[in-house]
Amino acid sequence: MKNVEERIGYTFKNPKLLETALTHSSYANECKKESNERLEFLGDSVLSIIISDYIFRKLKATDEGRLSKYRATLVCEHSLSKVAKRISLNKFIRLGKGEEMTGGRERPSIVSDAFEAVLASIYLDGGIEIARKWVINLMRDSIDDVIMGYGYTDYKTMLQEALQKGDKGKVTYRTVLETGQDHNKTFEVEVLVDNVPQNRGKGHNKKEAEQNAAHIALRNIGKK
Repeated sequence: MKNVEERIGYTFKNPKLLETALTHSSYANECKKESNERLEFLGDSVLSIIISDYIFRKLKATDEGRLSKYRATLVCEHSLSKVAKRISLNKFIRLGKGEEMTGGRERPSIVSDAFEAVLASIYLDGGIEIARKWVINLMRDSIDDVIMGYGYTDYKTMLQEALQKGDKGKVTYRTVLETGQDHNKTFEVEVLVDNVPQNRGKGHNKKEAEQNAAHIALRNIGKK
């Protein structure tokens, strides 16, 4: 379990919690082990309160309806599986032979459940404050993206996926212009496909400019 602890950035006092958190029911049934289902149940609630508390404090002027929408986007299977895969958590899940053979390691439902189970195990092992810091550290970029509106439509991912279906593939971005005062800057970013410049997008930060550049590129290829 030491490799897993190094990858997720937390050392357990009780490693058995982590072992259980990474045990899918298919493996548990085959090997007579406890599955991560109970931990996933707890982790779902812990995650909800952590994200709710964070965005409630961060977005003081945001109404209940929008806060609920932000939270729902952040805790959905797709969002959590992306975060989990960034730390390679899916590589450490213990799966039964059937699930392994049918691509269970990449299935968002399995990966997101494991993420919630690991969160629950950290909460039980170290307490709510350590669990909160772990989650926010991993999800801060996702939270910022959702607040800016990109949790609903991630044009950069859409562009990459659209191009992978054709002959082209490598998408990169470079900042070509930065104007304005420090408190009110405007960034202009160019999107390149296989190192060939395509178009530019503007925004109040680099992420926004990149998303806008990707959006324009998608429209140009008739995908958005």
